[in-house]
Amino acid sequence: MTERTGRCLCGAVSFKLAAEPLAARICWCRDCQHLAANGSVNLFVRTEDLVVSGSLSEYTKKADSGDEVTRQFCPSCGSHLFGKVATRPQFRVVRAGNLDDPSSIKPHMNIWVASAPGWACLDPTLERVEHQPQPPK
Repeated sequence: MTERTGRCLCGAVSFKLAAEPLAARICWCRDCQHLAANGSVNLFVRTEDLVVSGSLSEYTKKADSGDEVTRQFCPSCGSHLFGKVATRPQFRVVRAGNLDDPSSIKPHMNIWVASAPGWACLDPTLERVEHQPQPPK
């Protein structure tokens, strides 16, 4: 595996991925659209494979999936970095745009396609899932 690193906009929070992501998906849920003003490319990783340096702020709410989701962001610049779901603490979501080399990953699926706006550019070569897919094993 190529080591993947990333950081927030101001650099106060940095992170390292110690293993390959389990999944790379473009999410079109309304929450991701609010966070990114578009679909958001998210990496699905094991919690133990994510090493974070710096302080994080959190915001928790119930997602469309019904799960309680905590989103973590830099308290200085506001960059949204990570997410975690109460029912699956063994996994974390990493926003791919914060990688130092976001081209090092390629999404394989569009999720929450039912919520995508009519103008969304959905790659026809990627699998489409209308709502929340099952987590990778």
